[in-house]
Amino acid sequence: MRVGVMTGRQAGAGPTAGRPYRGPGAEEEQGIHLRRRLGRADYPAIAEVRHALRDMLGGRDRPSTADVAELLTSELVTNALIHTDEGAVVTATVGGSRLRVEVGDSTTVLPGPRMPTADEGTHGRGLFLVQALADAWGVRAQGAGKVVWFELSWGSPQ
Repeated sequence: MRVGVMTGRQAGAGPTAGRPYRGPGAEEEQGIHLRRRLGRADYPAIAEVRHALRDMLGGRDRPSTADVAELLTSELVTNALIHTDEGAVVTATVGGSRLRVEVGDSTTVLPGPRMPTADEGTHGRGLFLVQALADAWGVRAQGAGKVVWFELSWGSPQ
């Protein structure tokens, strides 16, 4: 298990392979990156990813934004570990005024939010939360799998 925080163009292979995220508001060449490879059914790693994300974000924004980032990251990582037979890759990037978190896995089924039923207990709410709390989110096919991502506005502490 390895957690890495990298800056600029030091990121390794994967969804942000060797480059900072280049999306809306990411004009800056430098970004802050977190990359974590998770093994199959590595459920203890969910908390480790949350803590690494919190450490990466530090005091860069209001605590509530970091809380939302942790919650949504936990949901995506949990979904990846529950619904795949292989591991997942988590990448988080702060660039410009955006935080982008991507979770890639080896399943080609593209998920979508659905209304959970009362019989499901707490299951089935992950993407519902992502849809409700993220500024933007989506799913894209990538190689032999997919990447589920979200973005949050990010700024200076107030």
